[in-house]
Amino acid sequence: MLEVLDALKTAGVDDRVRHAAETIYQALIEAELTAVIGAGPFERHAGRSAQHNGHRPRTLTMTAGDLELRIPKLRTGSFFPSLLERRRRVDQALFAVVMEAYLHGASTRKVDDLVKALGADTGISKSEVSRICADLDEEVSAFRDRSLASAAFPYVFLDATYCKARVNRRVVSQAIVVATGVRADGWREVLGFAVGDGEDGAFWTAFLRSLKARGLAGVQLVISDAHTGLKQAIAAVLIGTAWQRCRVHFLRNVLAVVPKGNAKMVAAAIRTIFAQPDAGHAREQLDVIAGMLGRQLPKVEMMLRDAAEDLLAFTGFPPSHWKKIWSTNPLERLNKEIKRRTDVVGVFPNPEALLRLAGAVLVEAHDEWQTGDRRYLAEGTMALITTPAPTVMTTELAAA
Repeated sequence: MLEVLDALKTAGVDDRVRHAAETIYQALIEAELTAVIGAGPFERHAGRSAQHNGHRPRTLTMTAGDLELRIPKLRTGSFFPSLLERRRRVDQALFAVVMEAYLHGASTRKVDDLVKALGADTGISKSEVSRICADLDEEVSAFRDRSLASAAFPYVFLDATYCKARVNRRVVSQAIVVATGVRADGWREVLGFAVGDGEDGAFWTAFLRSLKARGLAGVQLVISDAHTGLKQAIAAVLIGTAWQRCRVHFLRNVLAVVPKGNAKMVAAAIRTIFAQPDAGHAREQLDVIAGMLGRQLPKVEMMLRDAAEDLLAFTGFPPSHWKKIWSTNPLERLNKEIKRRTDVVGVFPNPEALLRLAGAVLVEAHDEWQTGDRRYLAEGTMALITTPAPTVMTTELAAA
């Protein structure tokens, strides 16, 4: 210990901490070995259970720096210190720092720079960052498989975004589908998420069935875009619910067939449909706008009339909810955050890694919603949803 003291006197502040930690760790390792085999170094008596057989080097990276430790070897049997973890050279404190940096969108190179700045001269490799973050799988899986049976979710939002991942040695586009819901008390939750090859009907159907198997119930309105596979899945799985076609996606579809010179006028005209005070005026305004635009743009008129029932599904619910349920904008913002985090990675090594990071982002968003001070919709207005509006809406539209 006096030799250690002399070394600490001549070392800088950072080296003192690292050297002291290294000495303590090594002393604890040797003490644990002595307790395990029943004898210290060079002690010879009948009670010892094994013989020393040298040491092997082991680097432990922590915020104090890289500790160069020596793990004792035995002639028979094996020994590994309980202070360390097999196949992991990063201590728990630094482990948490690496995981948090990765989840907040830091690239592996930036994570490596961060680890070095914290005193670990050897840094950390891309593969080691991936191994550390693999521990997120348990947390993400538990959240993804949790029961939804404790509450009803009158409103459910569905959407997807795309990222790149390596599948069978090829870089392909992978769909991340996300479902969020508004509970009967007005609070929002992330209901589920999945990664797959595309948004076909089979994939969406399996996803929605998994939500129902976990207890999703009380759904009165589903808000999404008009993707064919998704529409088919909603009709097959969420039977008896209304479907609201996202007004933002619909407007994009309309503007895609409109000459650029007319785009602003067409968009402004269609928005007036959603500025009406009640369902009757909204339907009347849609009819007026469809007729007006049809004089020059018959295709737009046809699109409006064909989508009328789905575009106006929101009017069968409390007016105070309309702005929050006529589009998937809230979910779009969540998708943008997923893209912001995943764009840093670029190409994921496999779909599982993509699911891990996207899932961690969604868990974080869900927790923020639960601890926030504002509901998505006021609890008092949620009480106004007493009967399934889809049946009423369908009847009114049919009569119109």
